[in-house]
Amino acid sequence: MIPRISRRALTARSVVRPTAILPSAHRSLSTEVDLPSLPSLYALTEEEEMLRDSVRKFAQEVVGPKVYEMDEAEQMDPAIIKGLFDQGLMAIETDPDHGGAGASFTSAILVIEELAKVDPAVSVLCDVHNTLVNTVFRKYASKELQDKYLPQLSADKLGSFSLSEPGSGSDAFALTTKATKSEDGSYYTLSGTKSWVTNSFEADIFLVFATVDSSAGYKGISCFVVEKEMGIEIAKKEQKLGIRASSTCVLNLDDIKVPAENLLGEEGKGYKYAIEILNEGRIGIAGQMIGLAQGAFDKSVKYALERKQFGQAVGLFQGMQMQFSEVATEIEAARLLTYNAARLKEEGANFTKQAAMAKYYSSVVAQKAAGRAIEWAGGMGYTRETGIEKYWRDSMIGKIYEGSSNIQLLTIGKFITKEHS
Repeated sequence: MIPRISRRALTARSVVRPTAILPSAHRSLSTEVDLPSLPSLYALTEEEEMLRDSVRKFAQEVVGPKVYEMDEAEQMDPAIIKGLFDQGLMAIETDPDHGGAGASFTSAILVIEELAKVDPAVSVLCDVHNTLVNTVFRKYASKELQDKYLPQLSADKLGSFSLSEPGSGSDAFALTTKATKSEDGSYYTLSGTKSWVTNSFEADIFLVFATVDSSAGYKGISCFVVEKEMGIEIAKKEQKLGIRASSTCVLNLDDIKVPAENLLGEEGKGYKYAIEILNEGRIGIAGQMIGLAQGAFDKSVKYALERKQFGQAVGLFQGMQMQFSEVATEIEAARLLTYNAARLKEEGANFTKQAAMAKYYSSVVAQKAAGRAIEWAGGMGYTRETGIEKYWRDSMIGKIYEGSSNIQLLTIGKFITKEHS
């Protein structure tokens, strides 16, 4: 279980930077110049290392034996969700006063990565709950809403983020779901349809984005906290190619009355909250993809080094060694992009471009690594028995959700244009 540690202990990274230009007498760097050392992107606090190791153990011993069954049934085992809560993995950044660990953002990425090595479906359930739902409450909700819902989200209530609609995908703010305020101002009536909602089948608490003032365009969008028992109806559970144990549903909101105090943040600021939170969420998806890539790589390389043909292990042939090296290098590059974006976010620096780069490249690498893993394992990789083919099916979603690859490239392109104009 995550130790109850202070946020400061996990987020502080004292980076010493040069304070003066090298004296002109020095025409080359040498050991005589006392240059400060900078930590690598793999430098973790002791607490982060402990967390990573404990999650790795949980994923292998608790999640691992249930992956095949959950994928075939297309349903998350409730015991896995309970285990995530019991281990403290569903409130990683949440303050201890609200039942959380008070850990760093990088800690959340490490958890997502380790879970994805074993099952990306479990990873995304944890990811959405932590990096989207919990973060929206922590950053934008009133103290009253935080005190009411964060302890529940830390203990046993699963959260869901409801933004997309049938006609609102990459154009995220073309929302048709309406929120109408009552004459006495005591409640809002929500009506509309939400689609592609992760965690929705098991969730109890939903963040629903709806338009209060259509004349204001995207500035008329607000965010509401809606409990399932208020009347959210699951209209359809999608049958997907991958991450099948992770629920993705269509939701109907049929004139649901939501108390005015459940308006999260300010009216008309929903679009702002969504944009900012999705930038963070993209680092979470990158973490999921690098974990997936590593999981597929590890499982297939192990098999290739055990299976013998022509008198030696298949994995020892020169052509195989070259392919292993190529994919390993690309996974390493994707991981460094992801860790860098996470640390930039923690430092309070602008990380939007780096988050887009991390998500884009990690999704590309994940698909390639998972595809190669099937090839390396031959016929066994093509069967569902080994679980290798599942990584490839799961990898496809990385280029689609929380901003498609084309959206990431457009985002990166805008920064490049601005930097060179």
